[in-house]
This record gives sequence, structure tokens and C-alpha cells, in this order.
Amino acid sequence: MGDGNGERADNPGVVAPPPLIFAGGLAAGLLTNRLRPTPFLPRGLSRALGWPLVVAGLALGLWGFREMRRAGTNVDPYHPTTAIVDRGPYGFTRNPLYVGMTLIYSGLSARANALPAALLLPAVLHVVDRGVVKREERYLEGKFGDEYLRYKGRVRRWI
Repeated sequence: MGDGNGERADNPGVVAPPPLIFAGGLAAGLLTNRLRPTPFLPRGLSRALGWPLVVAGLALGLWGFREMRRAGTNVDPYHPTTAIVDRGPYGFTRNPLYVGMTLIYSGLSARANALPAALLLPAVLHVVDRGVVKREERYLEGKFGDEYLRYKGRVRRWI
């Protein structure tokens, strides 16, 4: 979105807030599973995987959030990015917040033992990749140029 003067807004123009994309897919999958329960894991494995994945996702996401705050940049993709963050989890993934949300989604799907939710995860990741990540990357390349391209060359998109 621009400001009405033909200028482009200083943000990546994502299709929707990433937490909403993940929550929407998870809610649809859990609701479908509630209407027609379809387990996909043995009960013990469901319990063993669920909460550790959720905790790992929360820890990674909070660590990434903290590093963005520490660098003084915005976490909200609807606001301008002011710095390239390459410390903490950003040293091994360019998207620790989205990896964290993926772990949380996976953990909740496993804990609920909900096959429909698990099957929707690839679609959710597709929307996040096309509607969020690629837009953010274009925006960061345009805003930070070579600095971002060097970072992008050193650190993988996901893991």
C-alpha cells in the first residue's frame, strides 16, 4: 500500500499476519478433526512429541523476538524494518519466528493427534512462504541491498 502519492509503503505488504495464517490453518484442522476424529500417531508418541515441540517453538520464537527488539527493529511486518538482525537464532535461520510457529503448530497437531491439522500444515507453509516470506525478502533486498544479500547468502531461509 502506498500513501496515495504513488509511493510504496515502507513494509513488505504481507497477505496477512503470520500468526493468523498459522492459527487459521490449525483451527481448521482441529475443527475438522473434532467433527471426524482421525488420529495419526500412537497415543504415547502423541504425548511425547506434542508439548516438547510446543515448548521448543515458543523458546525459538521468543528468542527471535528478543533479538529483533534488541536490534531496535519492528517485529510487526506492517511496520518498517530498520535493521538486519543476524544474531541469536538469525545466525542459523532467516525466519526463526516462523520456524517457531511451525514447531508450535506441529506440537499442537501431535498433542491433539489430529491428522487433518497435520495435513494442512504444508498448505499453511505455502501461504506463509509465498504471501509473507518472499514478500519480506523482496522488501529487505530493496531496502538494504547488498547488506541483506550477503546475509541471505550466509543464512538459510528455514533451517
